[in-house]
Amino acid sequence: MSFGSDLGSSVPGNVDKDLECFIEVENQKQRFQQLVNELNDKCWDLCLDKPAQRLDSKTETCLTNCVNRFIDVSGFILKRLERVGTQHHEMELN
Repeated sequence: MSFGSDLGSSVPGNVDKDLECFIEVENQKQRFQQLVNELNDKCWDLCLDKPAQRLDSKTETCLTNCVNRFIDVSGFILKRLERVGTQHHEMELN
C-alpha cells in the first residue's frame, strides 16, 4: 500500500497551491467587481444629477469619460492579472 501513501504525500502540496491560486484569482475578481461597482456609482452620481428625457451634451461627455476611464482601468487590470498568472505559472515550473 505504499502507492496510496506516496500519492497522498505528493498530491496535497499541489492541491494546496492550486487552491491558493484559485482563491487569489477569485479575490482579485471580487476586488475588480467592487471597483467597477464603485466607478459606476460615482459616474452615475457625478454625471446624472437630475432625471431628464434626453442626455444633454455635458452629461453625455461626462458618461463618455467615465466609460473611457473604465476601459483604461479594465485593460490595466487585465494586464496585471495576466502578469500575476504568468509569474505564478513560472513559479510552479521551477
